[in-house]
Amino acid sequence: MFIKFIQIIFLFVCFMQNSFAALKIDTWNTQAGTKVFFVENHDLPILDININFFAGSAQDPVGKEGLANLTRHLMSLGAAGINEEKLANQISDIGAVIKGDVDLDRAYFKLRTLSSSSQKDKALTLFKNIIHSPDFPVPVIDREKNRIIASIKQSMTQPETIANLTFMKSIYGDHPYAHDEAGSTDTLQKLNQEDLKQFYKNYYLSSEATIVIVGDLSADEARKVSESISQGLPQGNTKHNISPVTGPNYVGVKKIQHPAKQAHILMGMPALKRGEKDYFPLYVGNYILGGGGFVSRLTEEVREKKGLVYSVYSYFMPLYAEGPLEIGLQTKKEQADEALAIVNSTVKKFIDEGPSEKELMAAKQNLVGGFPLRLDSNAKIVDYLSMIAFYDLPISYIDNYIQEINKVTISQIKTAFKNKIDPNKLTTIIVGAE
Repeated sequence: MFIKFIQIIFLFVCFMQNSFAALKIDTWNTQAGTKVFFVENHDLPILDININFFAGSAQDPVGKEGLANLTRHLMSLGAAGINEEKLANQISDIGAVIKGDVDLDRAYFKLRTLSSSSQKDKALTLFKNIIHSPDFPVPVIDREKNRIIASIKQSMTQPETIANLTFMKSIYGDHPYAHDEAGSTDTLQKLNQEDLKQFYKNYYLSSEATIVIVGDLSADEARKVSESISQGLPQGNTKHNISPVTGPNYVGVKKIQHPAKQAHILMGMPALKRGEKDYFPLYVGNYILGGGGFVSRLTEEVREKKGLVYSVYSYFMPLYAEGPLEIGLQTKKEQADEALAIVNSTVKKFIDEGPSEKELMAAKQNLVGGFPLRLDSNAKIVDYLSMIAFYDLPISYIDNYIQEINKVTISQIKTAFKNKIDPNKLTTIIVGAE
């Protein structure tokens, strides 16, 4: 019976590998130097486009934190002489969606539109207006600065926000990853129109952009679209990067008083860059440690056995430079020390001994079985390919994913965790400590 079960799993994995291999990805560079990934899919009359820029909050100048976020945000609020209300109405009238965001490494914009010529052409024109010709109107800048400042003041009363900001600042010190993406009330007040224009000129470069196109379009049409998008962007040969993280910046246990009924605890350290060889052992290992929800070790030890929390989690956030390992939980204030002691002992034991064979097999089955859900729509494919393109990962990354998961061994997990994580140097933030 067990052998038949293994055979079924093997056949299932082979089927999925063949399915992923059928995802044909074309790549090229535009004349302006923009990397393009394209997947042709005519199942639905929809076109998805994502463009990424090396313009995340890590590029904020010291004293002007929040500039990357404000620049990206204002680009959608008036462009090519069209004010924000008309721009929003024109996008809505054709049934398109244009949105974007900023994280530590990148700024991006997404377009989703119907693929009929009339709607697609209008949507592309509006999309290009936003990324080619932002107006940065002063009244809108001032209004949005005030709105964001009010939001920051409100969020700084929340224990989750306080814990997260303190955690990032503690483990990254002077590194740009310590920046709050939204900025602060002080830094936002200093920003002006010229700051936004200069940031756009410096960082929204065609040579550093990556474009992903998925949907109802031919390859020839996709090439024309990518050329028209990249040609209107600022030109330049600047190669931006983010400095490595030195450290870890260990501050021990930091307790912050707060009237919340529960203690909010975050712990971790800088750990993992995109594309590192340890990625898959850490990824699989973390699923067992704290990333697998109710089947994880941390949940078993802290929730099931002791009833100290409703949930406890851990995850790696790989970035251009070393992104963090974060472990998080909430518990009653009077139970914080006990819960923290169990988390620490569980992490140390996992690093010392690694997972069991049973845990490893279960983790692989869950990760492999859940992978198709990451690629079950054009929008998800766009997001996944955007990550691959931006971080310059191999184009075979998707095809090889299942193989890499299945190759992971207990020994590799133990080695990777010992290489990357020092359980004695996990900075711990407790907001709502007694």
